[in-house]
Amino acid sequence: MQIVAALFIDDIELRPVPGPSTRIDLSGIQFSRPAPHAVPVTIEPHLCVIVRCPPDHGGTAALEVIYRRGDEQVARNVQALQVEPGKFNYRLVRAELEFADYDTIEAHCRIDHGPVTVVPLTLLPPVD
Repeated sequence: MQIVAALFIDDIELRPVPGPSTRIDLSGIQFSRPAPHAVPVTIEPHLCVIVRCPPDHGGTAALEVIYRRGDEQVARNVQALQVEPGKFNYRLVRAELEFADYDTIEAHCRIDHGPVTVVPLTLLPPVD
């Protein structure tokens, strides 16, 4: 299996179209966001990971996401993936991320022990 895309989002909507086919509508894609209030703060962003299963694959794997601040691991999520061979699917990954300052956390995503896709999220000062 392969990661096609990984993004922090506000919302996801699936809609059928003729074919049969499906459209994935993502909204609120973000690489930074203002804090809800002054630090320290904990946020729970949604990470959407879209995966592809090749036709010759068995259809099961494990998705691992490690959230890092520099070299420090601040959260980790592992979940089973089951995707029909030749098809696509997605997983929403949510973690409680604590920020003592306005900085960046990176989500390191991989399937089994494959290549890593890194997605940054920077916490900005709150908007007055």
